[in-house]
Amino acid sequence: MAGVWVFKNGVVRLENPGADTTNGRRRQKMLVHLASNEVITSYSALETKLLSLGWERYYDDPDLLQYHKRSTVHLISLPKNFNKFKSMHMYDIVVKNRNVFEVRDM
Repeated sequence: MAGVWVFKNGVVRLENPGADTTNGRRRQKMLVHLASNEVITSYSALETKLLSLGWERYYDDPDLLQYHKRSTVHLISLPKNFNKFKSMHMYDIVVKNRNVFEVRDM
């Protein structure tokens, strides 16, 4: 993941000008469950995989889907709307579930 960390208005953000683009268009990413080679296309498919890995659903925030694993301090927070599910959310899932998921270019 190439880019530059920018500090602006009290927020640190990774900016990738031109990264992950083809002919000026941003490449789409997809989350893949490695054991089944299944592309995750909905939250219901993702939840099935996460629950089988020991993640539990939290219902505290009505604007987010949240999952916690009792054996860790990890919390996965996702936007309620799957259309707002971005690559940063995918990478968060990959990091917290090593060797289970992978992010690929479409």
